[in-house]
Amino acid sequence: MLLRRLRTLLAILALGCVIPSLAQADTANELEAASIAATAAQITGPQHVMLGNQAQLALPNGFAFIPAAEGARLMRAMGNQTDDGFMGLVIGEQMAGFMSVRYDAAGYIKDDDARDWDAEALLQNLKDGTEAGNEMRRQQGFPEFVVDGWVEAPRYDAAHQRLVWSARLRDKQPPAEQSSPGVNYNTYQLGREGYISMNLVTDLANVESQKPIAGQMLDALSFHEGKRYADFNADTDSVAAYGLAALVGGVAAKKIGLLATAGLFLAKFWKIAAIAVFGFGAGLRKLFNKKSAD
Repeated sequence: MLLRRLRTLLAILALGCVIPSLAQADTANELEAASIAATAAQITGPQHVMLGNQAQLALPNGFAFIPAAEGARLMRAMGNQTDDGFMGLVIGEQMAGFMSVRYDAAGYIKDDDARDWDAEALLQNLKDGTEAGNEMRRQQGFPEFVVDGWVEAPRYDAAHQRLVWSARLRDKQPPAEQSSPGVNYNTYQLGREGYISMNLVTDLANVESQKPIAGQMLDALSFHEGKRYADFNADTDSVAAYGLAALVGGVAAKKIGLLATAGLFLAKFWKIAAIAVFGFGAGLRKLFNKKSAD
């Protein structure tokens, strides 16, 4: 049953994805192998998932966590990038997409600039940085994209050191068949030595229904004692070279390409992927079976 669903997923990707390499046989074989490896490695809730030596995620019932090695392989097989800070993926029964979890040992990030930031200036920085990154995407054979507005303007919870923001992405050259624009719904938890980001990759049509899930995951995340933001020691600890606004502007613009491909091209396939690869969620199985019958 699992392999039959995997073959269905591969056929959908080959027919529907705009990146030519995904239709090649070697890529299809790697996607299948990566999916099987991810299935074997997934951790299902409810249980605590350790995120390195920094934090833990109290994974609720109905969710699964794919560890870094298997998650990165799966992301690469789907044409997406990861970096050294990547810690894994979260999927869930009610997720219309998936969540990428990563840690950045940037140092202690001062948050005092959150009182004075200009959302429109931050948006322009994000647009400019994204446009600059299009040259690399063009060289790698990936479509270019643009940021054309906020889905949710930057919002910082100073009491809990949490940042949330989301920008709307779209293809620079819209495809003939229009689909819902991709969305990266970005959430951050600051710590003593850096921060953890949990970025939900979905699309514009589903993002409002997904915001509570992103909030639930952020609530489930906690730094270990001694690694919390409040544990900072000004005499001994490193301070980041940038402030909080950089997580929306400059730093984010450089890293947004890590999830761009997934956000633009894979979000619409992920419900089927989650069923085919992970057999995850009775509600989604019904949706899949209905689509198969049609």
